[in-house]
Amino acid sequence: MESLTVTVNGQPRELQGVRPHTTLLNWLRDGGLTGCKEGCAEGECGACAVLVSRPDGQGGTRLESVNACLVMLAAMNGQEVITAEGIGSPDHLHPVQGEMAVRGGSQCGYCTPGFVVSMAAEYYRPERQDGEHHAPNGFDIHSLSGNLCRCTGYRPIQDAAHALGTPPEGDTMAALRTRPAPAAPPTHLSTPDGDFHRPADLPEALELLAEHPDATLLAGGTDWGVEVNIRHARAGVTIAVDGLAELRELEWHEDHVRIGAGLNLSDIERRLNGHIPLMAEWFPQFASRLIRNSATLGGNIGTASPIGDSPPTLLALDASLLLASRGGEREVPLSEFFRGYRQTELRDGELIRAVKIPLPLAPVSGFYKYAKRRFDDISSVAVGIALELDGNNVRRIRIGLGGVAATPLRALKAEEALTGKPWTERNVREAARLMGQEGTPLSDHRASAKYRAAMLEQALLKFFYEKQEVVRG
Repeated sequence: MESLTVTVNGQPRELQGVRPHTTLLNWLRDGGLTGCKEGCAEGECGACAVLVSRPDGQGGTRLESVNACLVMLAAMNGQEVITAEGIGSPDHLHPVQGEMAVRGGSQCGYCTPGFVVSMAAEYYRPERQDGEHHAPNGFDIHSLSGNLCRCTGYRPIQDAAHALGTPPEGDTMAALRTRPAPAAPPTHLSTPDGDFHRPADLPEALELLAEHPDATLLAGGTDWGVEVNIRHARAGVTIAVDGLAELRELEWHEDHVRIGAGLNLSDIERRLNGHIPLMAEWFPQFASRLIRNSATLGGNIGTASPIGDSPPTLLALDASLLLASRGGEREVPLSEFFRGYRQTELRDGELIRAVKIPLPLAPVSGFYKYAKRRFDDISSVAVGIALELDGNNVRRIRIGLGGVAATPLRALKAEEALTGKPWTERNVREAARLMGQEGTPLSDHRASAKYRAAMLEQALLKFFYEKQEVVRG
């Protein structure tokens, strides 16, 4: 069996006998690094947060926080991890740890290491001093939205975050940012519990997928990790595709933008830099920064969840998917991709290579998410809207819906009622009434069917009132 090497807190660790379903969290704790806690085992609490070194796109390293409970250890072969123990020590506290201590940010202490890790990721974020974020020091407090404090000690934690300055001269972790991030080497493991493959390139990945059409594709792992931890799922063959360069491209063309399915959402957000306004509205409402640092666009689409947040957004943008197999590529409109609950148009041996969004973009757009929590929560209802006017008449409107049927879908009745009509309150109210009848919403522990239908209506009305200034120009 191939051995793995993971660098932890600056020290390489060679591993033997790694199983494909061993999580980074469990391995770290077995090795005595118990600052990592298992709080929820599904990426919602942040108690297991660690830093990983990733390419910054400019030849350097970006330190990003991720949930160790969702990371498969085999996928970390050749990678670099920093735990709470590696950020500082009792004798030499890191500035983040120091501020947390003096401002009372640690109460029972269970969640504290995870908060320290996420805070450190933000502390070293290169763009932090751009002046566009909430605190005077540039600290984006929403970078901690994936860390939960059971003692409700959020105020002193926020005070600690807002008191942080810039990394001092000679800061060893800041120096890490200037060197290249470690590459993810090809990996092939064969174990009694299953096989794990990290192919060198896309053609190798497609060959493996053709040979093993039932293989589990592993990208960010934010869905598969939950299946492994909570439902004890196991895969006979796992193929890791997150590091494939062919799935990490983001290219602007004259008539479309192409976004690689293997890019995590934080990467996409940085690289788009607000140039697709509808997606810019959507990103901050998708789970938490910890999740967005891992979750990929292709994974969120490919799971075909009826409550995934990306499909309503991309349906409104009239997106299509590039599907690749050993036999070639084909393009499928996203509106035709979902066949039923957790069922898609993917054929055996195919994967999602990229998402194509046509240009030019509709000039008026909005994303509306209804959930029990403002951040880090699953949608009860999600709505994406993109509007193009000709004078005061609707030339084209696309409305994507999630959470109201077995699949994401377009609000075709509402779209038809508005197309070619004046953009007036009366017409929008009539379309909103029709939109409330779209889909087949169910009642469950998140929301009732009646509530979901009502939120569909309210989303279109809210869009009308909120975007009045944009429409007037």
